[in-house]
Amino acid sequence: MSGLYIGSTSGYSGKNMIVMGLGLHFQKQGVSLGYMKPVGAIPAEVDGRLGDEDAFFIQDVLGVSNPPNVVTPVVVTHDFKVQAFNGKVEDHVQPIIDSYDKISAGKDLTLVAGSGSMYSGKYCGVDGIHLVKKLGIKCVVIDRFQKELNYDYLVVLKEALGDNLAGVVLNDIPPTFMDEITTLIKPFLERKGVKVLGVIPKDPLMGTIKVGDLADRLGGKIITAHNRTDQPVESFLIGTMQVENFMTHFRRHRNSAVIVGGDRSDVQLVALEGECPCLVLTGNLYPNDIILTRSEVLETPIIVVRDDTFTVAKKMEDILSRHKLRESAKIKHGVELVEKHIDFTYLKKQLGLKY
Repeated sequence: MSGLYIGSTSGYSGKNMIVMGLGLHFQKQGVSLGYMKPVGAIPAEVDGRLGDEDAFFIQDVLGVSNPPNVVTPVVVTHDFKVQAFNGKVEDHVQPIIDSYDKISAGKDLTLVAGSGSMYSGKYCGVDGIHLVKKLGIKCVVIDRFQKELNYDYLVVLKEALGDNLAGVVLNDIPPTFMDEITTLIKPFLERKGVKVLGVIPKDPLMGTIKVGDLADRLGGKIITAHNRTDQPVESFLIGTMQVENFMTHFRRHRNSAVIVGGDRSDVQLVALEGECPCLVLTGNLYPNDIILTRSEVLETPIIVVRDDTFTVAKKMEDILSRHKLRESAKIKHGVELVEKHIDFTYLKKQLGLKY
């Protein structure tokens, strides 16, 4: 019986992708698998039972099933936080240990999914570091590249977890940073005793969102080309510059939604002719008839939103970094990335698996 906690240096680092990739890989090897998410940060009800949204989803993908209160003994609701901040903190660790014992009974491996960062939940005693030690299990920590890596954080975690830290996964690494990872950061971490289990490159598909989902998340309305709402959006451009400058910039960024004021028909036309996946028009301003017609002819959806351009850009940045792994194509591709880039041989030895 082995346990593996999957944590990260920050929220939205790819924990679900790694959990599914590891779980499905081990199941293919004949490993009997248990799964739990001890602390649920996204409360959800299914059939009148409170659990965590991600936990429901991952159980379904892995084909495992346990009652929500066993899979996620601690669900962080608003009332939960109020009580915790008022000092009314119960012992939440023992129910987690009890659940782990139930789920892991008779299993070769139990995956324990973290929530937030390794320090999230410290205010009520259920942070990742504490749980890993209490459960006496191994831990894999994901560090997602966001302008840079948290290499200091990883070294501190090694000091805090010792031999419980099986290794780290560096996720979403852009091509321009790969050489630095290989020649500098990976050797540095391993000199500090931090095993790099895998380096997962930035992948366009994993960072995309469908136009229809984007409109929902922005609180916008699609007014044209309704048959093309499944178009993928990888990134975005803001069309506030002069048309000539925008054209130069736009040619280098395909599959980018263009955020532009509803009154900037010049930029809108350039974006449409350049085959952008969609236009996002701000300020609740509708385009003129020429733009509407070209949009329908070129089958490029236009989304109209109430917010100003700056606010929409901030929302877009947040949406593209946090968009959840829910589509079957993304799940399959994410699992393939994990299988290709993780050192499973080393991990199996750490977990004592003989498969």
